[in-house]
Amino acid sequence: MFDKLKEECGVFGIWNAPEAANLTYLGLHALQHRGQEGAGIVSNEGGNLHMHKDLGLVGDIFGAKVLERLPGRSAIGHVRYSTAGGGGIKNAQPFAVQTSLCPLAIAHNGNLVNADGKRRALEEQGAIFFSSSDTEVILHLVARRPEPVLHERIAAALREVDGAYSLLFLSDRQLIGVRDPFGFRPLILGKLKESWVLASETCALDLIEAEYVREIEPGEMVVIDDEGVRSSRPFDEVKPARCIFEHIYFARPDSIVFGQSVYATRVALGKKLAEMEPVEADLVIPVPDSGVPAAIGYAHASGIPFGMGLVRSHYVGRTFIEPSQSIRHFGVKLKLNALGNELKGKRVVVVDDSIVRGTTSRKIVKMLRSAGASEVHLRISSPPTAWPCYYGIDTPTRQELIASSHSVEETCRYVTADTLAYLTIDALHEAVGSGGEGYCDACFTGNYRVQFPRQEKRHLRVVEA
Repeated sequence: MFDKLKEECGVFGIWNAPEAANLTYLGLHALQHRGQEGAGIVSNEGGNLHMHKDLGLVGDIFGAKVLERLPGRSAIGHVRYSTAGGGGIKNAQPFAVQTSLCPLAIAHNGNLVNADGKRRALEEQGAIFFSSSDTEVILHLVARRPEPVLHERIAAALREVDGAYSLLFLSDRQLIGVRDPFGFRPLILGKLKESWVLASETCALDLIEAEYVREIEPGEMVVIDDEGVRSSRPFDEVKPARCIFEHIYFARPDSIVFGQSVYATRVALGKKLAEMEPVEADLVIPVPDSGVPAAIGYAHASGIPFGMGLVRSHYVGRTFIEPSQSIRHFGVKLKLNALGNELKGKRVVVVDDSIVRGTTSRKIVKMLRSAGASEVHLRISSPPTAWPCYYGIDTPTRQELIASSHSVEETCRYVTADTLAYLTIDALHEAVGSGGEGYCDACFTGNYRVQFPRQEKRHLRVVEA
């Protein structure tokens, strides 16, 4: 219905907290933007793991009575949007099992590129899978390792997989967090009095009033238990490839991701866009909510007044009854509505974070014209999205991405804007402060950092790590 790339997943874990499950619930609530398909929590009490998970939003899944059935002073939680293995309750996380070493639960943000091959090999050895998620592959690999210490088992198992992962493991004695060597997905460490917290974003720390300590580094493993926090680097070092789209769209603007303020970065993207692609106009408006900071930056740098020409409904459910086709652009109108009094007779700059298929942008432009805008100039605070992501983002196929087959001029004609302009890849890296280093920008350039199975290579341009 709404043409955006889908958030991956979010993870939250806490150790040594009197109300671990309740705090995990709050942390997942703060991370709800990272996945709205399902959520789950596993808690540990005296070596027994207690679990509850379901499909839906965090606030609908966890009530007071459910949280009472999740006792203990440690817990991990997960919010999910399915990127690998499909949807359904069987793929909801965390997963929890009894291994030969200890009871173990896992929550995963990311995507493995060699999961299918590993799964087939495990099945040939007699493994039985209860889900179609790539996360369960990790669990099987860990369970089969011979190492006598849990974190050594985990490290050895992860050396067998390729791709993106920010992982939380909860046992009867430890909370373990680990990030893949490239650091595709974020993971941070926080402190709440005598408790330690691991989470995908700092906004989860803010809600429970925890202190932000630091980012878990790419390739780092942290083991948290009653003795404190211990860090190790169990993988070969590679050049980091943090997901640059976290700054553009995925992360909440009030978070610090990869050591930088997401809001400040998005404002900087808008300023760069105004400097590179100016236009004479009367009003700058965002496509809410993700386009707001970049639109503020564009307005500030251009001197054109900022306004809210589109209003977003925040109560769009997962399902709805669609009326007859007599209601034009129904899907977009369910989420956005134009402010006619603000737009009538004005030349409008519309700032959005990305264009995927182009269908939503086309409907938004038509909506603004119907509301009375005399000109509509579309400005995108990222480069053209022309390549799919294989590292934990749900993206369409390359053929479905409009930038893979249409020039900027052709896309402009399709969305019916007066003008269309994107941020360049160099300007994006400059605004993020990377200088082109340390980030994955494969969705814009096709420069993939991880080798893919042979059947995928004909579709990709792979850059060696």
